[in-house]
Amino acid sequence: MTRFRSFALAVLATAGLSSQPTHAQDADIVDVAIGAGSFNTLVAALQAADLVDVLRGDGPFTVFAPTDEAFAALPEGTVESLLDPANKAQLVSVLTYHVVPGLVASADVVALTSATSVGGSDITISVSDAGVKVDGANVVQVDIGATNGIIHVIDAVILPAAPTAVETQSWGDIKNRF
Repeated sequence: MTRFRSFALAVLATAGLSSQPTHAQDADIVDVAIGAGSFNTLVAALQAADLVDVLRGDGPFTVFAPTDEAFAALPEGTVESLLDPANKAQLVSVLTYHVVPGLVASADVVALTSATSVGGSDITISVSDAGVKVDGANVVQVDIGATNGIIHVIDAVILPAAPTAVETQSWGDIKNRF
């Protein structure tokens, strides 16, 4: 695993990506996402799911953040369907799948094979000569710091497996995990 970790860090360095968190002064994860200008759909989804205040909380949180282009690549009508208030539980499930509790910097990510999201599902992490992937999405930028966590940018929206009836939780149960 050390060989893969060293390789992944070398890939990140040659791509001009920092392997150390860059902490934004006085900006939480939500404000960093807003300021970046490339996460408008993610921010709109967080608002629709009532998760903004949670991600403005103390944390720390690690967010695998899909770009606007990643959301645009979903099948036509998917984003609109998820943003429909009738589908709030599904939206919360998708969004919480992108969040891992704690601060997981890129140096830590490359040493993992999976991470458990705040929604309770495991996210698969793979490291290869091509780079780092989370559930098949490429990690394209790492260690964007915030006062309450860190953001790693991904090029696709990752989706949790459909929950069974036993695994289905209410929004209140998920919110209480924070």
